[in-house]
Amino acid sequence: MSEINSANNIVRVDPDYADLVPGFLENRRSEIDIIRDSATRGDFKEIRRLGHGMKGAGAGYGFKVISDIGRNLEDAAAIEDVTAIEAELERLGRYLSEVQVVLDTD
Repeated sequence: MSEINSANNIVRVDPDYADLVPGFLENRRSEIDIIRDSATRGDFKEIRRLGHGMKGAGAGYGFKVISDIGRNLEDAAAIEDVTAIEAELERLGRYLSEVQVVLDTD
């Protein structure tokens, strides 16, 4: 689980997806609370499901860090590691507050 660096904070997005990105990022913000609540309830199956979805969606939109966090959440939920889940949620929150989206005009 690597730290976020400034190079990872800039994401180039296809202009065709520009209108979808704000909703995508807002959904990830909402999932922080959902995953935290699921961890409190011991619902690791739900965390695995959400992590898996985050992994795929992150890759689809070009957000590699979100994809990596989703994979890590999925793995942590599989072994019921609440400490690792919390760490990934903190990482996701930081990333979402720092990410810069740039339209890829190439």
